[in-house]
Amino acid sequence: MLKHVRKGDIVFVHSMDRLERNLDDLRRIVKDLTGRGVRVEFVKEALVFTGDDSPMATLLLNMLGAVAEFERSLIKERQKERIALAKARGVYTGRKPTLSPEQVAELKERVRLGIPKARVAREFNITRETVYQYLRTTHS
Repeated sequence: MLKHVRKGDIVFVHSMDRLERNLDDLRRIVKDLTGRGVRVEFVKEALVFTGDDSPMATLLLNMLGAVAEFERSLIKERQKERIALAKARGVYTGRKPTLSPEQVAELKERVRLGIPKARVAREFNITRETVYQYLRTTHS
């Protein structure tokens, strides 16, 4: 969306935390969009940014963006704690490996022989990043 909006467009965002990962991203994105003549409207916060924003609007953007970033970090922290507790109980085991140990050994051998990793990924029906993850593991 950020690549395709043009001058005169209006971007409706349900809430600030849906547009950005952190306060710096929020400021950068809003500044970039309004600088290109795009109107940004946050529905939940009832804020509108056009580039000709008042100091009060800028203050609210910063304050509410900081609160959203804080809330998100608390949620992530709680999630980590719950996962750690579940792992300790043996309930949370994570995602099952895509490839069997035999397939991993074959994958590593193909890469060792110089077959391009993208081709190996296609042959095993996995992403290239997954190939790299398997290569980083020492056991096979």
